[in-house]
Amino acid sequence: MDDNKRFAKGFDNRKEVLGEAHVEKSWAAADDFNRPMQKLVTEYCWGEIWGDETLPFKTRSIINLALLTAMSQHHELSVHVKGALTNGVSKDEIRAVLMQASVYCGVPLGLAAFRVASEVIKAHEAETAKS
Repeated sequence: MDDNKRFAKGFDNRKEVLGEAHVEKSWAAADDFNRPMQKLVTEYCWGEIWGDETLPFKTRSIINLALLTAMSQHHELSVHVKGALTNGVSKDEIRAVLMQASVYCGVPLGLAAFRVASEVIKAHEAETAKS
């Protein structure tokens, strides 16, 4: 796949998982300094990796929740909890992933992940209730 096709696929995948508004805002905020990073993330994370159909988006979301919890990456975890809900990961499944990550990665990381996930889930439920 050439870079242009990979970027287009990545941009579409990124919007499907994270929401069009989030992705458009990130891309619009890109400047000369950070645009190359946005391009790299879009092409390779979202085009190449998320574009590989071996794993469904739901599975990829579950993996990301565990990895981001382990790395204590709260901002990205917040973004990916919302994406996981979009990809059909249930609250119970999110809880199970965070519980497992807590045991393997440490309770403080798990507690922080639960705080982040709880906020995102509440916001998602409020938004969904409006619709």
